[in-house]
Amino acid sequence: MRLSLITFTAALTLLATTAFAGGLGEMTDAERAAFRDEVKQYLLENPEVITEAMQVLQDRQDQAAATQDQMLLAQNAEAIFKDPASWVGGNPDGNITIVEFMDYRCPYCRKAFPEVEDLVKTDGNIRFVVKEFPILGDDSINSSRFALAIRMLHGDDAYKQSYDALISLKGSPDPDTLSRLARDLGFDPKPILDLMPDPKITAILAANRDLANKLSITGTPTFVIDHNMLRGYVPEEEMRKIVAEQRAD
Repeated sequence: MRLSLITFTAALTLLATTAFAGGLGEMTDAERAAFRDEVKQYLLENPEVITEAMQVLQDRQDQAAATQDQMLLAQNAEAIFKDPASWVGGNPDGNITIVEFMDYRCPYCRKAFPEVEDLVKTDGNIRFVVKEFPILGDDSINSSRFALAIRMLHGDDAYKQSYDALISLKGSPDPDTLSRLARDLGFDPKPILDLMPDPKITAILAANRDLANKLSITGTPTFVIDHNMLRGYVPEEEMRKIVAEQRAD
């Protein structure tokens, strides 16, 4: 349970005050003590009430959070779904869009990678958008700068190749490693590495970070599936269910 017993007790006290016309403050000490004893005895005899009440409160919190997320998504829809600086894969004309805020060095992004790939490929009607969101230090930033530099110089197909390579890269993405990776992909490494510090790339990463702040995104992976925000790793089958639900709406 995510709600504490303290939270529940506070809610119970608030409800209890409404049980008497004058509230607990209008009761005598003896009446107040008797009421508390009654409440305690009832809870001891019916402990499941605590679980039920906490679940109701949790459901309300979850609904409020979902409503807040939907409002944030609506307010920032253009930047989320139509930003030309973000790579688009899958079916560009798909009837469902999945956006992933990701970090190449994030273990959960790496865990999600083959599952998202399989989902997009086997569904055939999903538009997939990548938001470079490096939050785990310099290695993450260098990986994102490398991928964005390749996209600027060599286009979307080359970006996808670099994306696939970086998400499974072992070791640090230092200049020697990135140079070797560029050559493995068939590119001259020097123009790529020279472009990595470019202000245009800095601006893309800053815009993604600003968007994440507006959406209260603090970790990776975070997924946006049309009107839903999923904070953290989600198994493929669960994502399939959410995609089906969004299509049914």
